Amino acid sequence: MPTYPVKIISLFIALIALVGMSCDLGALIPSDVQFGQPEPSRQTIFKGIVYERIIRQDPRPMVIHVVTIDLKAEGISVLVTPGEAGSSQPLTARTTSDFLSDFNMSLAINGDAFEPWNDYGPLGFSPHAGDTVSPIGFAASRGVIYSEDTDEEPTLYIYQTNKASIDALIGKIYNAISGNELLIKNGELAEDLLATETNPRTAVGLNRAGSKLIIIIIDGRQTGYSEGATLHELAALFLENGAFRAINLDGGGSTTLVMEGSDGQPMLLNSPVHGGNPGTERPVGNHLGISAK
Repeated sequence: MPTYPVKIISLFIALIALVGMSCDLGALIPSDVQFGQPEPSRQTIFKGIVYERIIRQDPRPMVIHVVTIDLKAEGISVLVTPGEAGSSQPLTARTTSDFLSDFNMSLAINGDAFEPWNDYGPLGFSPHAGDTVSPIGFAASRGVIYSEDTDEEPTLYIYQTNKASIDALIGKIYNAISGNELLIKNGELAEDLLATETNPRTAVGLNRAGSKLIIIIIDGRQTGYSEGATLHELAALFLENGAFRAINLDGGGSTTLVMEGSDGQPMLLNSPVHGGNPGTERPVGNHLGISAK
């Protein structure tokens, strides 16, 4: 039996470990994210739901995900994460993938900002999955209001009929989720939108009739892949996609877009970046989910 120098054996073991790490990473990050930007694409992923991936280099690398949902399509239903009414911390933190699985959704995004939230640097972050948290804005799930407005945050309402509105209550409250900034108001850019700070973004908008829900997710903080967008750029994208009103939700490391894969398991459509680690999801407060045929 041949013998090998200790250095060669050590290098071989290190190579095996590196390959193993690459396989684990590949399970978290969409395969076409690992080696630069993916190709643009557009497809119907469920009945009434169209997904488009837009790739841009100007003014910086950006990977943009646009989901257009026909709220009138047969089989479409909407869910905001249920919460415990009357509790000071009505939600249990979980990742968007866990929300999708727990409530049998077809598509899901992260929702409102929440508290408490702590960054302990090298020691990590809180909350962890399972910790209780409170959303910052107004929130309701299937008629149960569990968070009141705290500072006039813009709110998306989706009624039991699937008609929707932003900041104008036109029916009995059913599902509601809030953001931190109005982006589009009556078909025009909102005033005083920041045009300098770039971040990962999660945002939602509606067409004028309130019959189409437009979701825009922009990956960020990933050099050479996608470096994020300003609020002004985000709002301009909504105008390009026919929004009459739009609001910004929680972004940064919370930004996540996930769908049910062909095997029934959650599949990331974007590259979240919790803790600066591409492909890592953050446990968040509430979510917006879509069920489709």
